[in-house]
Amino acid sequence: MSTDQPSKAKRQYRERPSKEQIRLLPPFDALPLQSIHVLRTPEDFATALQALRRERFIGFDTESKPCFTSDAPRTGPHVLQFATREQAFIVQLSSNPPLDFLREVIESQQLIKVGFGLKSDRGPLQRKLGVQLGASIDLASGMRRLGYKQAVGVRTAVAIALGRQLRKSKSATTSNWAATQLSEHQVQYAGEDAFAALAVFYALGLADEPTV
Repeated sequence: MSTDQPSKAKRQYRERPSKEQIRLLPPFDALPLQSIHVLRTPEDFATALQALRRERFIGFDTESKPCFTSDAPRTGPHVLQFATREQAFIVQLSSNPPLDFLREVIESQQLIKVGFGLKSDRGPLQRKLGVQLGASIDLASGMRRLGYKQAVGVRTAVAIALGRQLRKSKSATTSNWAATQLSEHQVQYAGEDAFAALAVFYALGLADEPTV
């Protein structure tokens, strides 16, 4: 009788949709610009905090001014964005960032931050702002559970989970996120990223799971 152990079946991974396939999908239903708020005044932050506190899960993302050379100092993040299912809030990190507001939201264990690549945000948030990312869900792990081995970003995840195309403008991605005044294009881009992450989260049914 043979003593060889039976070999384990090789796991079959799903293929990500190609760029060409994504381009054929209908557009993602993004937030209108009037529902994306750049927070500037104490009243703005109070209103945003009130809206965020009503949620259990909020979309979260960051933007940084790109570095085009390897020796350029990395000073990001320069913009933080938070989203509910109805609106998004943009925070610019100037020389005097709103630390009380940011600690309340980012370090909270009740407000669960949902996004992509959150692990890579932990160090920069700690270094620049002295805040630690509290309760959070990195959707990269949620996509792996669906059988996608390779890393999946928000654009691909929107295509998989929602069957929609999230347009990602390279001009916005590589724009100056440290600018004093953000363009409407930057505001729309930033708000969409956080909002889209939350939309993927709900489409995957992760909010219904008993544990987070």
